[in-house]
Amino acid sequence: MAGVVAKDLDMSCGTGANATAPSPAIAPGVEALDAARVAREVAARGPDARITRWVAGFDAPFFQAGLAGYSDAAMRIVARRHGAPLCVTEALLDRMLLGGGRGFDKADLVLQDERLVAENLPCSNEDFPLAGQIIGADPAEMAASALKMLEQGRRHDREYREMAYGTGKQPVHPDTRWRWAEGAAVAGGAVATAAGAGAAGAGAAGAGAGAAGAGDRTFSCIDVNLACPVKKIDRKHRGGHWLTDAEGAIVILKAVRDAVPSDVACTVKLRRAYDDTPEMARQFERVFDASRDLGYAWATVHARTVEQRYVGPSRWDLLKSIVARHRDFPVFGSGDIWTAADIFLMIGYCGVVGASVARGAIGNPWIFKQARQMMAGEAPSAPTLAEQREVLRQHFDLSVAINGEQNAGKLMRKFGIKFAQHHPRPAEVKARMIGVNRTVDWLAVLDELYLEQPGEGN
Repeated sequence: MAGVVAKDLDMSCGTGANATAPSPAIAPGVEALDAARVAREVAARGPDARITRWVAGFDAPFFQAGLAGYSDAAMRIVARRHGAPLCVTEALLDRMLLGGGRGFDKADLVLQDERLVAENLPCSNEDFPLAGQIIGADPAEMAASALKMLEQGRRHDREYREMAYGTGKQPVHPDTRWRWAEGAAVAGGAVATAAGAGAAGAGAAGAGAGAAGAGDRTFSCIDVNLACPVKKIDRKHRGGHWLTDAEGAIVILKAVRDAVPSDVACTVKLRRAYDDTPEMARQFERVFDASRDLGYAWATVHARTVEQRYVGPSRWDLLKSIVARHRDFPVFGSGDIWTAADIFLMIGYCGVVGASVARGAIGNPWIFKQARQMMAGEAPSAPTLAEQREVLRQHFDLSVAINGEQNAGKLMRKFGIKFAQHHPRPAEVKARMIGVNRTVDWLAVLDELYLEQPGEGN
């Protein structure tokens, strides 16, 4: 069954306490599937051409999802070293990206903690390809911030703000709520907005020089977050709230797609609906269909509702139904991927082109290595104590380089607790990780608990 080995993970928009313990998804009949066989079949088919045409190097049917408070460059690089072919940034708030100066260097995110946007930029050859995920409420802000991310802010901040706000420098809607009915006309499935069209036109005009002509690496695709279930995000009409308002969501999707150069992929992250009512199912279908019709490269669909957040099992059976109705549009699945085997059970059961690995990757970069082992016809191997020690040291060193020693100490405590699930004495490791603040503390834990003792197996 899916999700049989991971324990004690939690999450909000990326992380948090409002989640039940890992458990199998609802997937009647999944027990009849052989994950190892599915993995070999997937390997024999090779990468899906509908995906690789957009993102070179996306050579395996899985990726590391964006995880608020976790998936900075350090986590992503460790995941890549273990076989993740693509990573997604944390969800970056459009308005903060447009703020200019420190506004572009720092992200509001969910925690309002001044997290460095720089951690989410493709500044390293090793952290590539990278999908930049944005979240917001206003189509013009979303369009302009998407272009700014792609161009790495090569224009003056004023130009991006003018794309979003006209000649003014302040948001049109101070409460961040986009009243689509006031500025949008929907006719025959086409959506046009004055604000969105303005941002799109300004973006298209200079996209070639700003993005393609820059010469430096940038994001491989722009991912629009219409899935985040956090109440703070929901109250501000962002993320998963848009699944209650298909017309408003479509305005945002069109504005972003129009602003981003046509040769750069736009993708969308969704949940299967806002709740389990028929009306919300219809709203999802409208947003999903519009994503395809507007030229989005693929959708990632989390198999829980927004209302459900991370409580209770995901519904692979309903995800399977969504995929079956939309064979012409690539879908990645998300929800209750706790092991490498779960990746291939989801592919085999739901028919998705691949899996987005979220909470199952926290403290477990080996999930990507194990998935590649399965594709090669090998049994997935658990990390030895020596391998755990090496990865913990690498992750801490990367975090120090990116965040500084003080911040790394705070960040790595939570990672250390998650890594402890692989240790022969997880409770002891968790207790020690709570006290980590400095490099010397981290090294002490590694020396005392991650050196193999005589008679202790791997």
